Amino acid sequence: MTSLLGGYHNFMNVTPRYESARPIDVLDALGWWGALLMVVTAIIYSVSMLVVSRCSPRVRKRRRRFSEWLTNSPIKAGDLARPRMVILVPCLNEAKVIVASVGKLLEIPYPEVYILVIDDGSEDGTADLVDSIGDPRVHVMRRVPPNARKGKGEALNNALTLVRERYLKGSAGDVVIGVVDADGRLDPQAITEARIAFTDPNVGAVQVGVRINNRHRSLLARMQDMEFVVFTEVFQRGRRHMGSVGMGGNGQFVRLAALDALGDKPWSDSLTEDFDLGIRLNATGWANEYSWTASVHQQGVTQMGRLLRQRSRWFQGNLQALKLLPMVIREHRGRSRADTLYQILAPYLILASSLLTISFAISLVMSVTWAIQGVPQPWGWLILAYLLAFGPGMAYGYIYWRVERVNGFGLVKALLCSHLFVLYGLLGFISGWWAIGRIVLGRRSWAKTARENEEPEAVPALQAEGLQLATVVASPGAPS
Repeated sequence: MTSLLGGYHNFMNVTPRYESARPIDVLDALGWWGALLMVVTAIIYSVSMLVVSRCSPRVRKRRRRFSEWLTNSPIKAGDLARPRMVILVPCLNEAKVIVASVGKLLEIPYPEVYILVIDDGSEDGTADLVDSIGDPRVHVMRRVPPNARKGKGEALNNALTLVRERYLKGSAGDVVIGVVDADGRLDPQAITEARIAFTDPNVGAVQVGVRINNRHRSLLARMQDMEFVVFTEVFQRGRRHMGSVGMGGNGQFVRLAALDALGDKPWSDSLTEDFDLGIRLNATGWANEYSWTASVHQQGVTQMGRLLRQRSRWFQGNLQALKLLPMVIREHRGRSRADTLYQILAPYLILASSLLTISFAISLVMSVTWAIQGVPQPWGWLILAYLLAFGPGMAYGYIYWRVERVNGFGLVKALLCSHLFVLYGLLGFISGWWAIGRIVLGRRSWAKTARENEEPEAVPALQAEGLQLATVVASPGAPS
């Protein structure tokens, strides 16, 4: 946004004026109006999402009342029809985290939860560690070369074949497939929250929130946590009104029947198979839902090089989603179509914004240089530039504080972090051009992000104040 004001300052105060416009003046004017259009579009979209995210769609309000009734009633879990949950955990060399993650899943007080660990050709003994857990609810699917290591989507599709053979009893609508990363830690109530959402027969998929569990030990991890909170609290909640809720690679739950609607292999070979899945699910007759009252906690990246590499992979995957454009135009409807088109085109807007930011930096340097040389310069535009650049960031900081204050995170600290968050967002420019370079060179393969050793600690309570968590007393014999 600051780029626009830099361009405006350059256009109105620096560029010489002539009675007849030169081609360079015309290009400058077109660039300025183009920048204005981009900034206005971004502001309208962000503000609209912020406003609509603060209220629930009507059908979701009915489900919330059902959740509150369930919380205050003496009903037992066995008194309600419940889907059979099969949680897929894709793994590649996850020996550092897999035992703790599976242990957390086994602690969830919900009957009929099965865990299928997909070992995708690990060389560090991941599969053997899972076997050593010795719980009948946990199974390991060993993929070996040459079939292994062909991408997360291929591994999930392969596991789905086994799920259909082993866990399907009756209707595919009664089986829910969860996907949790090897470092994922589901909130104890996450499955119950997903189950409540699935009481609506139209809901085919549910995505829970995502949090970073090592945010207390790293400023870079804190920025990632703020990023996920802003994305889920503003955009995912807003997209519930648009019919365009997306799926994440961690903490997603999908009815087997909804996956079947996408064919035998619902996950694509894209670098962001989760992004593709959400878009394609929204094109079916099923509805995607987002649950903000439960989260999955994952490990944040604490090294800048690894973070840029991870985000470049995500960016490249989002660029690959351009192939879905014809399907979105043809099969999506109304607000869902408009918002999904925006999501697919967003990476290209980010790349264009990077050029505008460079333009702003050049204009600022030129203004300072001329001021030093004694040339009078108007500086009022810098105030507006600051408000446009950091104003939304401070709004996001306030939202983050609302969620994180239960853990002692102060408002002043949140507002300070919001300024760092704006600068953190500039890393997307580096990741974006890195991804473009890889596409030009024809490179698609990526090495997975390495895990870090974890310190034993309890995952703190991470829900926003005022949100009631529905809890259900597990039926006798449920795993504890």
